[in-house]
Amino acid sequence: MALARQNIFSITSQCMNLWRTICTVGDKRNIEDHKRRLLSAKYEVKRKLYKSLQRDTDLPSEIREKYLCKLSRLPRNSSFTRVRNRCTFTGRPRAVYRKFRMSRIVFRTLANQGLLKGVKKASW
Repeated sequence: MALARQNIFSITSQCMNLWRTICTVGDKRNIEDHKRRLLSAKYEVKRKLYKSLQRDTDLPSEIREKYLCKLSRLPRNSSFTRVRNRCTFTGRPRAVYRKFRMSRIVFRTLANQGLLKGVKKASW
């Protein structure tokens, strides 16, 4: 458990150093999204535990309220709903192919140039 925490903290510090060196807007968005992914992975178990205990109707209301407060104290970016799939090249949040992790615009240009292996323009 402690080793996993050290790995997460070292990855987070590496992301911060990387963020300082990169200037483009798309890259900053990707780094912010990556940080959200790390936070959501770090707090996943706690968040699920607190949510399930807060929703359990068999428990007394005082205990449920206590876990609701604990849930609200977790960082906002630790929620999986704040994670967004983004294009790795441009940082575009919409129309991203999951398999290639790039937007439709970048995918089309790279496919037309023949830079994506196994992908060719369809003609019928």
